[in-house]
Amino acid sequence: MESYLNRLNQYRCMWVLVFFDLPTETKTERKAASRFRKSLLDDGFGMFQFSIYTRFCPSRENAAVHIKRTKNALPKKGKVCIMQITDKQFGMMELFHGQKEEPMQPPSQQLELF
Repeated sequence: MESYLNRLNQYRCMWVLVFFDLPTETKTERKAASRFRKSLLDDGFGMFQFSIYTRFCPSRENAAVHIKRTKNALPKKGKVCIMQITDKQFGMMELFHGQKEEPMQPPSQQLELF
């Protein structure tokens, strides 16, 4: 049991983050961007934001496997950044979810009764 806990500690477990900015002006570029996103999803990544995908890996060795797969799927054009951080670092991330500002509703008309 202890060796299992050592294997899954917050400093050994990794998160792989893939950031990308791919061109989508032509049909070919859109298809390449779509294919890259699909390859990330097929490899177990989840969308964190539209151009940021993340994947949890139980070890550095496992992270290396997924990084290699991502590199093999790189499109010819655009920018891609692959970063790995520990589970501990990922857990210290602060997330803020704002709400869409809605316009104020005009006050309803008040009726006066005499």
